[in-house]
Amino acid sequence: MSGVLTIARRELSAYFNSPVAYIFIVAFLLACGTLFFFVGDFFAVGQATMRGYFSLMPFVLSVLVPALTMRLWAEERKQGTYELLLTMPFRDGQLVAGKYLAAMAVVAAALALSLPVPLLASMFGRFDSGAIVAEYLGAVLMASAASAIGQAVSGASKNQISAFMATVMLLLALSLLSRVTTLLSLPGWLAGLVNWASLSYHFGSFSRGVVDTRDVAYFVIITASCLYATARLISAGKWR
Repeated sequence: MSGVLTIARRELSAYFNSPVAYIFIVAFLLACGTLFFFVGDFFAVGQATMRGYFSLMPFVLSVLVPALTMRLWAEERKQGTYELLLTMPFRDGQLVAGKYLAAMAVVAAALALSLPVPLLASMFGRFDSGAIVAEYLGAVLMASAASAIGQAVSGASKNQISAFMATVMLLLALSLLSRVTTLLSLPGWLAGLVNWASLSYHFGSFSRGVVDTRDVAYFVIITASCLYATARLISAGKWR
């Protein structure tokens, strides 16, 4: 565990010693606030609800999280520290887990700083605290899956730009998959399969303030699978 924390501290230092973390947090807060209060017509709805705020979260995270994950491995290759990192006394899983924790720490900071939004909106009515907790839990799980996917893409990419673009397109595609079932008439089994693969479909219950264990399991499976895939990629890289 100490190895994981060592890598996490290294990555966090890299995030906050550069503009990356600050730009991510500011962009996240501005995007969510603007979309919620103005694009989402919060004032026109006339109800004290955060559903509009969190329903946009899959798309906000799909664009912003790749800005955090693109550098995790691609930058190591660019700076020539990739091979050096692999020779350090850390297991592949520790390297991957440490980088994942660092990215999630930045996301958690952004989510924590967004708490004034529901507090401000509560001036217009009474919120269900349980629903707010469920919505934030969903945001954390969604960010977890996005961070793991982004790290896997970064591990397979040669530069940060390609890692960023590929991750954004992949996350947006996974988020928009559920729209396919509304646009096309698909057989029941195929529609179910498409919905199961969609990030936004599984996030939908959280945005309504409902915690479904099947959706929790989905995000956990996606996160664990992508982190494992990244560790395998790193392990394979040692023998190239």
